[in-house]
Amino acid sequence: MLTSTFVRDQWYVAAYADEIGPDLFARTILGEPLVLFRAEDGSPVALADRCVHRRFPLSQSRREGDTVVCGYHGFTYDTTGSCVFVPGQKRIPRTARVASYPVIERDSFIWVWIGDHERADENLIPRAPWLADAAYTTVHGMEPLAARYGLLVDNLLDLSHETYLHGGHIGTPEVAETPITTEVDDEKGIIYVSRHMADAACPPFYAESTGIKGRITRWQDIEYHPPCLYLLHSRIAPAGVLPNADGTDPDAFHVEVVYAITPETEHSTHDFWAVARDFAPDDDTVSDFLRDGNRTVVLQDVAALNVLEQVIAGEAEGYQELSINIDTGGLAARRILARMAADGERVREPA
Repeated sequence: MLTSTFVRDQWYVAAYADEIGPDLFARTILGEPLVLFRAEDGSPVALADRCVHRRFPLSQSRREGDTVVCGYHGFTYDTTGSCVFVPGQKRIPRTARVASYPVIERDSFIWVWIGDHERADENLIPRAPWLADAAYTTVHGMEPLAARYGLLVDNLLDLSHETYLHGGHIGTPEVAETPITTEVDDEKGIIYVSRHMADAACPPFYAESTGIKGRITRWQDIEYHPPCLYLLHSRIAPAGVLPNADGTDPDAFHVEVVYAITPETEHSTHDFWAVARDFAPDDDTVSDFLRDGNRTVVLQDVAALNVLEQVIAGEAEGYQELSINIDTGGLAARRILARMAADGERVREPA
């Protein structure tokens, strides 16, 4: 029997790289309170945020070089979580250590592995290279979501909601009207959902940032790498302008929208978002507009999903929802996530 919907043996984004410095930083991931900081050599560290003695949060304690000194009784831990000092005695108990977690900095994210450390292969980290590519300019943020992470997965894999929830910002009628194609690569565990609009209204989000006037060709190509990383490859060009036969695409604007979907608890989520563009690289006005605009869109999603979480919490057991064609990506994600969670639980069962 599953005790959690979490997929533990996976990499999750714990923070943006620019959030983590020498100061102690608290964040809860998959129900595990963590303290993060950078060691003196600049490498990121993630430890359990509870002193082994009386549970005082290490994030509310202090650094001494590459050690963390508990602010309650002075128990001191190194970057591996081993206790190196106990007040009032020379002998350090064998069990005096806190959990440490594998942590990798990549593509402007700090990734952490909460599950079985022996399975923490950094080659399994999905990539978002645009976020650290000098050819792109990126804005980013994170919004707390008071809802289970699966609701955000559903939301992002069905962009038809842009027409209704985000009208006046990024949604236009064509988004909901245009059929999608969905493919599932079971071997790689990736879900692809595409919507190509040949002649669409240009929403303010793109009209203001690109300067395009009139109708556009708009492509939305989604890659979802369960459980954490969502990529939206967005192509915007004047209506009728297509890529060249050789694949080059100099007359279009390209926006890479990245979401890292990190469960905080069973019913709350860290909603990391980033928008990388290959145009107007040094224009701060465009950056400010895209940052404010995307945050507005994210907050609209947050408000809707917070309501939906409360509705689900109060509904009768066995309620059956209706699904249609636009839900194929989200339903595929549910199946993959359920399988991953079940596989993880079986791995941890005693022999």
